[in-house]
This record gives sequence, C-alpha cells and structure tokens, in this order.
Amino acid sequence: MESLVINRAQSFHGYNHLVENTTPPKRLPRNLILSIALGILIIVASSMLPAGFFAWLWDRMNVFATVFLGIFVEAVPYLLLGTFASGLVETFLDRDQMSRWISSRPVAAAVTGAFMGMIFPVCECGVVPLTRRLFHKGLPLSAGISFLLAAPVLNPIVILSTAAAFGWGPMLFWRIGLSLLIAIVTGIIFSVEKEAGNVLRPALTMSMEHDHAHDESNVSFSEKIRGALLITADEFFEMGRYLIIGSMLAAALQTFVSQSALLTIGSGPVLSVLVMLGLAILLSICSTVDAFVALGFVGTFSFGSVLSFLVFGPMVDIKSVLMYSQVFKRRSVVYIVAIPFMMSLLSGLIFNYFQP
Repeated sequence: MESLVINRAQSFHGYNHLVENTTPPKRLPRNLILSIALGILIIVASSMLPAGFFAWLWDRMNVFATVFLGIFVEAVPYLLLGTFASGLVETFLDRDQMSRWISSRPVAAAVTGAFMGMIFPVCECGVVPLTRRLFHKGLPLSAGISFLLAAPVLNPIVILSTAAAFGWGPMLFWRIGLSLLIAIVTGIIFSVEKEAGNVLRPALTMSMEHDHAHDESNVSFSEKIRGALLITADEFFEMGRYLIIGSMLAAALQTFVSQSALLTIGSGPVLSVLVMLGLAILLSICSTVDAFVALGFVGTFSFGSVLSFLVFGPMVDIKSVLMYSQVFKRRSVVYIVAIPFMMSLLSGLIFNYFQP
C-alpha cells in the first residue's frame, strides 16, 4: 500500500513537471503593444501637424460644446412639453372624439390640422411625438402632416416672439400666412395616399390597426395623470436621443463649416434664399427664438431670404428630420422635406424679384 502511494505521488509530481514544461512562455500583453504603437503613431502624426493645431482644435471643441449645449438646452423644455401633451392625448382622448372634431374630407382635415397648431405651444421638437400619438388616435393623414409643419410656427409663443423681434408687421403676417399655406398644401398632397401604411412606419401602423377602445370609466383622474407621466417619460427618452444626435450634428456643422463663406455668396436674389435655407437646416434653432437670430440678418439679406429662413427653419432642420424618421417611412420623409423646401424657395424668389 505504501509503495502504491509513493508511486502515485511520483506520478502526480511528474504530471506537474510536464504541465510546467508545456506552459507557454510569457509574452508582452497585446493591449500594451497596441498602446505603445498608438502612442508612437500619435507622436509621429503630431510632429507633422502645423504649429498651433492642438490649440485651434481645443478652441473648436470649446465652441462645439457651447453650441451643442445651447441647442440642446433650448430644445429640451419644448420636447418635454410635447411628450407630456402626447401622454395627455393618449390617456384622455379616444378615437370617437377625434372623429367628431376632425373632418374626414382631405382638404377640410388639412386646414383643421394646420390651425390646430395654434392650440398646442410646441416647437419642432415637441410636435413630432405629439403628432405620432394623434395618428395613433385616428388623426387623418392630411391633418397630421399639416399640424406637424404648421404647429412650430403658429403656436402662441412663436407668434409673440416674432412680433417682439419684427413688430406686428409684414414679416409676422407673411410668416404665418406662408406657413399655413405650405402646411395645408403638403397635407393635401399626402391625402392622395389612401393607405396610411404606405406613409407611416410599420410599427405605428400596426398599433393603429390593433388599437381598440377600452372602457376607462372606472379609471380615476390620478391614475390617468400617472399613465400620462409614464408615457411622457418613455417618449422623452426615445425622442431625446435623436435630439442629442441632431444637436451634435448641427453643432459640428456650425463649428467646422465657415459661416462667413456661406454669407459671402448670398448677395444675389437666388443665392441669398438658398444660403438662408441652408442656414435654417445648419443652425437648427428652436422656432421660439429663431426670429431674434433672423433679425441679425436684416440689412445684409433681402426680405424674401429672411422670410424663407423663418418659414422653412421650423419645418425642417437636422434634429427634426431625425425625429421624422421615427414616424414616417424614408420616402415620406423625403417628401416632407422637399415640398416645404421648394415652396419656401419659390416664396423667397417671388419676394426678391417682385417686392418693391
């Protein structure tokens, strides 16, 4: 027995010795090698850059952070307001009420949807989740498109801010009138499509088809408010990420694209309108304060180009296009951008050529 134990011990010792001999030799960690190579690459690249590059880059990043925070902080309250209104619509509004208030005729629905913008104080960020919820409640397609485009201009806050910047005069009245016209025409164009599934994203269409009226007579007011707040939180974080991405893109364009170069080519009656339309997308300013920014272009740019900036900017900018893509199919987003662009361009050219 003792010899058997000794033999097993010797065998175990031999196995350990074999394992020790077959253990691969220690090598330098791969991450350390990559870090050293990256450091060498950075040193070589920095030696080839012109003097003062990193100081310039640091200055640009400070500008980027400032512009990003300005756009984001400016838009967040209105996104929150729009998502809260969306929650209230979901909990307090049913399809029967929607059908009683909104006509099923395309032209009448488009006009009604455009004037609905005067009721909800939402900008281009908050109007998207609210419109999506209204679609879910049975809002006709033409009314929803008109509301989506008109609300950022026709809401009471924007009307008062435009009046504070330009006074109760032509700029304010033409801004309201042209925004109404473009929104209604776009809504009527979309009314040609009879199937909402060809315009809206599949997830939204499925929710509309499977939505059934439930008896909520026993639900208390406090429970409805709680449900509205839960919906607000969900939609705020869902749409908020696209607001962040859009704000970052707009801030990057403003930081690294020379605006002075754009402004120098905007002296002609056509180029001035094109430049201002481009700036409307580039700056992505909230519609509640864009009138004060546009006021700075008065004297440098023509009346028609400034007006096109005020009409088109609230309808289409970087962050709103990203949000549109969460409600509409890609081809529909192209039409929602292209139709207001062409009509705003045409309006600006008419004023530049025919206004005394």
